[in-house]
Amino acid sequence: MDRLKKESLGTEQSIDSFVEQKLKRFSRMEHDFASLFSLMFSEESNTIYETGRGFEIEKLTYGQARSNALKRSAALKEALGEQKKDAVVGLYQANGPEWIENFWAILLIGCRPLLLNMQLDDASLNEALRSTDAIAVVSEGKTFQLPVVLSDSLKETVTEKEPDVFGSEILLMSSGTSANIKICAYTAEEIYYQVLDSYQIIRDCKLMRGAYRGELKQLALLPFYHVFGLVAMYLWFGFFSRTFVHLPDLSPKTVQSTILRHGVTHIFAVPLFWEKIYEQAIRTIKDRGEAVERKFNRALALSVKLDRIPPLGKLFKKFAFKEVRENLFGESIRFLITGGSMIEPSILAFFNGIGYRLANGYGMSEIGICSVELDHRAKYLHAGYVGKPLSSLEYRINEGGELEVRGKSISHYVMECGFKRTCPDWFNTHDLAECENGHYRILGRKDDLVIGPEGENLNPNLIEAALRTDGIGELCLFQAEGPTLLCSVRGDLSEEEFEDLTKRLQEKMIAANLAGKIKKISFTTDPLLGEGEFKCNRRLIREKYRKHAFRPLSAETIGKAMKGPDDPLYEEILLQFAKALNKNPEEISPQMNFFMDLGGTSLDYFALLNTLRETYGIEFPVSAGMNLGSPEAVYEYIKTESTHVH
Repeated sequence: MDRLKKESLGTEQSIDSFVEQKLKRFSRMEHDFASLFSLMFSEESNTIYETGRGFEIEKLTYGQARSNALKRSAALKEALGEQKKDAVVGLYQANGPEWIENFWAILLIGCRPLLLNMQLDDASLNEALRSTDAIAVVSEGKTFQLPVVLSDSLKETVTEKEPDVFGSEILLMSSGTSANIKICAYTAEEIYYQVLDSYQIIRDCKLMRGAYRGELKQLALLPFYHVFGLVAMYLWFGFFSRTFVHLPDLSPKTVQSTILRHGVTHIFAVPLFWEKIYEQAIRTIKDRGEAVERKFNRALALSVKLDRIPPLGKLFKKFAFKEVRENLFGESIRFLITGGSMIEPSILAFFNGIGYRLANGYGMSEIGICSVELDHRAKYLHAGYVGKPLSSLEYRINEGGELEVRGKSISHYVMECGFKRTCPDWFNTHDLAECENGHYRILGRKDDLVIGPEGENLNPNLIEAALRTDGIGELCLFQAEGPTLLCSVRGDLSEEEFEDLTKRLQEKMIAANLAGKIKKISFTTDPLLGEGEFKCNRRLIREKYRKHAFRPLSAETIGKAMKGPDDPLYEEILLQFAKALNKNPEEISPQMNFFMDLGGTSLDYFALLNTLRETYGIEFPVSAGMNLGSPEAVYEYIKTESTHVH
């Protein structure tokens, strides 16, 4: 295992002693944001951020970032004028060094940052600002109903000014997958215990502290405004002065090239990310023929068995799957974590089987990051267990099978619908859980349970995992007129493919003993995940389904779905799609999605939108994404918005 470069460890000789001494320093200081700021930026020569600029890699040190944060705070204070202590200032910004500098700039002027979730709609964001009595927003350019201070305006060189007083809290928004948006407040004391918890992971898992060519680098994939990105990425890695690597977009090619170019060692992401990478890898293996696929599957099965003999298993993976790893992330990766929702065992088995370590973690906006599975055994690692609670926390399962959590690192109050409530001693997550030998596994949400025809409880997460099959993008089981399963499929399915798909789905239902328990199965060509979402919002999907907002697909309508509108405008749009994707128009059907079905990247998509904007003289929303991802959707949008008749 590569060791960290000694110059990045200050006066310490190893990562273990470096971590221990830095945490001891924090424990002896006041547990406030002044102490956290002082310690987080104390290794001034270490690199905090790397960004690819053409053929060059631009680096920012912790010392430079500290200086920039102080300058930004002075500029921000001048822009806002004198404000009362702990006034709330929103931060609406994507990942980057500017996010880090602005985050601290808000704290440095004695205010509390409200980390605005960029994946939420304007109504939710404005309500969060209103309910917290926010005075302004620091933004990349988006406007709000409050005064906005542009991030670029804080770049102007001003004299550094050491802070007189720091803000006392960080306000964090929930992900928006529950019925109401929650705002969770964390003090520096609670952040202290979140940071302290990370030492348990570093101590118990050598892979977690592994370096590559003397450096430890985290891919800045998860947004810093999300609890997973804030705690597990920024706070854990930033406190120990490690490097974040900028990711320009989320296309598989960009992810791969960024990891290889920068030598990324750690990636923390949601299951949707791992699912897409897994699907791409399996598709590549299948394209090489049945013989290669059989050989790979035999090797993967053997790899799992050899996990019982760690040295032998490690050696086998190193050589047997070298080519597979080279086609994914290369050899720099040391540890991967998934979290935020359920992940399929087959995906965990794949990544761990080929020689990476992908572990499942658990946390919530209200309670921070609580655990991660560190056991190497397949019975825990591949089955999606989330490990044991971290050092500052305790778990218990109540009589209803729900996981309850208490500890020193959870938020001290939560605001919801304008009401402020203190977190109870034991916080009920309402997640169903089970425990084996101290290892916990999350089974799904209690309020997601669907009542079967005989009064039995049906767990959507377990059922969806059992029914996943090739050809179905997303599944969602919910209560409508009885248990209803909604399946999102490609828009270019032929009648034969659709018939084969429904047959395989029925076979899986029989194998899982679900025949007769699900009243209705519906198919749609619309994605079930909204723009920026990483797990299904069952409540919203159920409501959209009841309002007939999903376009249905059946054996009777599938022939119509293959043919686009008889309109020159549609033909023009189809040609633009084909040009952007370097495909023939005949390969693209009306409802095929730019990303999911056609393999387009974010950069390709933005180029397409620019062309359409110039051609038709209309604006497209920045967050168009899935909502305007097919030729048919773009056609309908242009017809509605355009003042010209084509």
